[in-house]
Amino acid sequence: MKRLPDSELEIMLIIWEANEGVTRTYIQEHLEQSKVLAPTTILSFLSRLTTKGFLRIEKEGKTNLYTALVSQEDYAHKESKKMLERFFGNSVKDFVVQLNDSKAVDKKEIQELREFLDSLSPEDEGR
Repeated sequence: MKRLPDSELEIMLIIWEANEGVTRTYIQEHLEQSKVLAPTTILSFLSRLTTKGFLRIEKEGKTNLYTALVSQEDYAHKESKKMLERFFGNSVKDFVVQLNDSKAVDKKEIQELREFLDSLSPEDEGR
């Protein structure tokens, strides 16, 4: 599974959130909240996502419906694993240290992480 450029990922996030087949118009309406793209640009992104195996196109009358073939959870799992490997040598500790050093997490989030780690059963820790 390839990493998606931000523009294609933004489109996939809209489709994942819809949780059903969507039209180009639906995507355009939801994109306009953040930025305006020409219909042809959106169609180009959709075509690329289809070629990469992220989407399926179904004809409904004269309209194309775009449905996700890759789940958001699967994509996030692969990307987070790659990022951890690439930037932190597979060290979750180094990742958390970086988050802390960059002030990307606050005390509440650190406490939530601590509570999560404490809640793991011994079987979960070996994963």
